[in-house]
Amino acid sequence: MKSLKRRKLQIKAFHIEEVVFSEATSIFNNVLSLGTEFRVLEIKHGLKYVKELKIEIIKPNKKDKFVNSIMDFIPVSTKVLGNIGEGITHTLTGVSVMITGADEDGIQVAEFGSSEGILSEQVVFGRAGTPQDTDIIIHLDLTLTSGGTKTREGINQCHEICDNLIQEIRKQLKTLNGRTCTEVCEFYDEIKPGAQKVVILKQVAGQGAMYDTRLFSREPSGFSGGKSIIELYNMPVLLTPNEYRDGAIKAMH
Repeated sequence: MKSLKRRKLQIKAFHIEEVVFSEATSIFNNVLSLGTEFRVLEIKHGLKYVKELKIEIIKPNKKDKFVNSIMDFIPVSTKVLGNIGEGITHTLTGVSVMITGADEDGIQVAEFGSSEGILSEQVVFGRAGTPQDTDIIIHLDLTLTSGGTKTREGINQCHEICDNLIQEIRKQLKTLNGRTCTEVCEFYDEIKPGAQKVVILKQVAGQGAMYDTRLFSREPSGFSGGKSIIELYNMPVLLTPNEYRDGAIKAMH
């Protein structure tokens, strides 16, 4: 019997060649402009654990610099049609977001070991989960209140603040004409009668504190709307290959 193609996931990539600060967030002619919301921010919304956010643009040849402990690398992707794992996703290539953090006493965000140091020495670029060596990095560095690096709530607040900022880019990414993308990839969930059944088991972090994993957020690799694996009592969760491919899992450690 022939294989049966079911749900289709179409990922359209838009390549970014330059990232600049500007008055308004926009994507035009391969340039990502970060608006006034992407500035040094004092957190004024009554958050208990996060005190300040600093934002910088790191060019590919400027990675020989000190950064605080890395919490996450995040691709900038957004759903244009459908849910995670199906429909149409727009994504940016040539740029990635990096979240780092320490508290006001200089204590690094860490669970079993912190990763502060010279960026070029702390990260192996071009691997699964890390930016390409040629990527421009939008660096979001958070200062937490004293002791905030050792609490789950503090880490969650960091991810939520950064996710809200990234959403400003996603809003612009949603509006791009899909016909102008630089690359299109299509993936299908397939049923192959008579073929071997293959299941891949992936153990994710769910120990507690900031050693956490988030699933099925509203946006690919996002925070808002997702469920913590801890809140799901570390029970097994079944994902399709396309859900995994489309950013259904967000590491938070």
